[in-house]
Amino acid sequence: MTKKYDAIIIGAGVIGAPIAYELSKMGYKTMSVDKLPDAGEGSTAGSCAIVRAHYSTEDGVAFAYEGFKYWLDWENYLDHVKDEKGLAKFMNTGSLLIKSQGHKWQNVKKHYDAVGVQYKEMTNEEILEMVPVLDLHEFWPVKRPEDPAFWEESTKMLEGGLFCPEGGYVNDPALSAHNIMRAAEAKGATFMFNAEVVKIRAAEGKVQGITLADGTEIDAPVVVNCAGPHSFKINQMAPGVWEGCNIKTKALRHEVMYCPAPEDYDYLNKGYHQSDGDIGCYVRPEVGNMYLIGSEDPECDPQEWVDPDEFYAGKGGHGRDNQLSEEQWKAQCYRLGRRVPTLQVPNQPKGVVDLYDCSDDWIPVYDKSDLGGFYMAVGTSGNQYKNAPVVGRMMAELIDACEKGLDHDKEPFQYKMKYTGRNLDVGFFSRKREINYNSSFSVNG
Repeated sequence: MTKKYDAIIIGAGVIGAPIAYELSKMGYKTMSVDKLPDAGEGSTAGSCAIVRAHYSTEDGVAFAYEGFKYWLDWENYLDHVKDEKGLAKFMNTGSLLIKSQGHKWQNVKKHYDAVGVQYKEMTNEEILEMVPVLDLHEFWPVKRPEDPAFWEESTKMLEGGLFCPEGGYVNDPALSAHNIMRAAEAKGATFMFNAEVVKIRAAEGKVQGITLADGTEIDAPVVVNCAGPHSFKINQMAPGVWEGCNIKTKALRHEVMYCPAPEDYDYLNKGYHQSDGDIGCYVRPEVGNMYLIGSEDPECDPQEWVDPDEFYAGKGGHGRDNQLSEEQWKAQCYRLGRRVPTLQVPNQPKGVVDLYDCSDDWIPVYDKSDLGGFYMAVGTSGNQYKNAPVVGRMMAELIDACEKGLDHDKEPFQYKMKYTGRNLDVGFFSRKREINYNSSFSVNG
């Protein structure tokens, strides 16, 4: 017997779970399906879970600043649901953006002022009072260790930074998705795991439902693609969807490294999230007094676009490809070593490899599609974790408005943010937009 729901959400990660939660709160009977055994076990588990406000566009800054408010008010957002695994914790360390040629920090400052983001403009001396282990020489342009110029001494100093007291990271990204799932279930949502979608069924220009690998058919007039790195494969299953997207998505392999902090620096308890375009890295504290080091995708770093099914198959378990590359390990750790000269670079690489669901301009697609009832929250490009609760509410309202007759393509939906009170033109995230050249074309968004 075919199961029937009001809405099917494909993916139970940190994007899919909030959409299920918000639709359920609006009275939709939802079914979330995921090919993995539990919520948040895909690319969400590999997320660095950083919460920061700096983006390359004003809308991006506003969106992220709104997201911060949800993480700060986590228990209220979840409606005080109980989770047998406990609750994820937001570590509000603050966020430091280094002024560098690798970031259009002047634009970021302008966007901060427009949105009302709290920040302090800091001199090098003030940064060193806060983080005494740093060397604030300029090392631009970003280079790789195999480049002889990498080791040249610098005589030029950086220009300081922008410090936001509101920012940091979530200590357990997979747990955060699990928390949201429990909150959604409390509102009537249903979740099905170990369930792989193999077909999007449609008739007369409208979605009818999905078919799973075991032959199970689930019907619904609304289907939402939140499949992360697999999003492009789901779009290709849906008649007319892939062809109707001017902005496409694909999966990018990405490595994050762990490196012990200097012995005399309590980075775990006294450190900050830091975005440093001058060395092409971002960092945050990690358990064990470690630096978590991610690449900001500088031009000198190679990009490896992969098939997500091949990537996840048999390589250290779902969400983990444990084959770290020595070249990228050295690039990220040695770059940070220029900034933190007393860094304890290990002899063997340690870290996580996972996938970004990248759009053509690294700005997400939050939109309807050319197939009636089929919606997308895709192309999150490694920078949307922080925005997930906002995405959930915005997508639910967009879906509800479109299902009630709104032509979002002609009259883009206007989303009023709960905390900042700003109106956001959701057409900014349209599948039909031209590539946004104001984007950083990197994880910075």
